[in-house]
Amino acid sequence: MNDDNKYQADRERRRVTREQLDDWLVLIVDDQLDNLLVAETALKFHGVKTYRAANGIQALRILEDIQPTLILLDLSMPEMDGWEMFEVLKTRPEMQDIPVIALTAHVMQGDKERVLAAGFTGYISKPFSVAMIVEEIKNILDNS
Repeated sequence: MNDDNKYQADRERRRVTREQLDDWLVLIVDDQLDNLLVAETALKFHGVKTYRAANGIQALRILEDIQPTLILLDLSMPEMDGWEMFEVLKTRPEMQDIPVIALTAHVMQGDKERVLAAGFTGYISKPFSVAMIVEEIKNILDNS
């Protein structure tokens, strides 16, 4: 198999279908209830089981009991922000293969590049819509 075929086969293997979403477990970490509810509503519509936390400390406690398919992580939160939580996740071998997508209202030039350079799987800017968040997640995972 040449490199192009191998690359395409890898992308197809990672491609997310609606049926596969039924097996997902997603941790949503955000201190803004509206953002939590928008993401949770969209994901639950597609059959995704969700957990939510208002900061990194709560999220790390939840991660003691679950192994999520994906983590949606706000970067700016009280007590422990997303940057700090992500640093903790990188030290845990059992978390190494879990995609972590940053959720942020920081949309200045260079913010997305900084997030990706830090090792996040992707970046979704706020505000996001119920209609688009699942597609944005799929696009990020398809291109990671």
